[in-house]
Amino acid sequence: MRGRFAPSPTGLLHIGNALTAVLAWMHVRSQGGEFLLRIEDIDQQRCKSIFVDQLVEDLQWLGLDWDEGPDIGGPYMPYRQRDRQTIYDAAFTKLLEQALLYPCYCSRSELADVLIAPHGWFADEPRYPGICRHLKPHERVEKARHKAPAYRFRVPEQNIGFADEVYGEVNIRPSEGGDFIVRRSDSLMAYQLAVVVDDAAMGITHVLRGADLLASTSRQLLLYRALGYDSPTFAHTPLLLDEYGRRIAKRNSTATLLGMRQAGVHPEEIIGVIGWLLGLTDTADPLSLTELLSCFSISRIPQSPLRLSVECQKRLRINVTY
Repeated sequence: MRGRFAPSPTGLLHIGNALTAVLAWMHVRSQGGEFLLRIEDIDQQRCKSIFVDQLVEDLQWLGLDWDEGPDIGGPYMPYRQRDRQTIYDAAFTKLLEQALLYPCYCSRSELADVLIAPHGWFADEPRYPGICRHLKPHERVEKARHKAPAYRFRVPEQNIGFADEVYGEVNIRPSEGGDFIVRRSDSLMAYQLAVVVDDAAMGITHVLRGADLLASTSRQLLLYRALGYDSPTFAHTPLLLDEYGRRIAKRNSTATLLGMRQAGVHPEEIIGVIGWLLGLTDTADPLSLTELLSCFSISRIPQSPLRLSVECQKRLRINVTY
């Protein structure tokens, strides 16, 4: 069993990130598997190296360890996406050769008025209406004179089914979200392609991540199949919300691991709250990672979002403001 935690260094790690990291770590360690840390910093405009150093420090302070990562190396180096561009280029070429991609010249402003309203599994994003999918060759030549294209994957009209370790049997029609981008117009590979290539190249057998990525799994399974990779086993875990049902954001400084650390919170207090929120323990009293690991079973993870109550916020010296 090989699993990973793959944060994006666009800000400081917060309590929601800690929840996912701890679950991913316990999922692997409970089975005696190998755990790795990978940095998803392919978007160099948004990702900062200063956050990479801080997240490594924060995760170690929390008590997590890993067998491979950017700080210790390993057999599948490099462990930062910004250094893996040639690997993504090869996968992109393979998709092109299968005629599974097409160039898209649509700008954001052009799409603003024509995007189809969101629905179904992809309720958080509008559906791309396929404007460039059926362009004639001479039309593409003309558009290419004025704009570098992004490249979209031709999504088939079919259901994608998979067994999720938390949600059970899941069936999604990825075409609900339309054809998705695999390479941006600035030649930067999109998350969907990069994460599939990385997980396959690093031999990841089990992926545990937040439920907000459940729908995108169908897109990634299409890429796994197209590239000839074996797909991992997925587990999507509940999101952590505040008492009003809002996602906790990175800009919420008191909810970050660094913020809690500076406020005098101990790692065991965070682990205790996580265990209680997940229903693995009866109280939110301080707990070591080893103690929480002894209570862990993937079958006990709930599907419903978790609420960080005012009581828990007080325990962790968090003041959730927006």
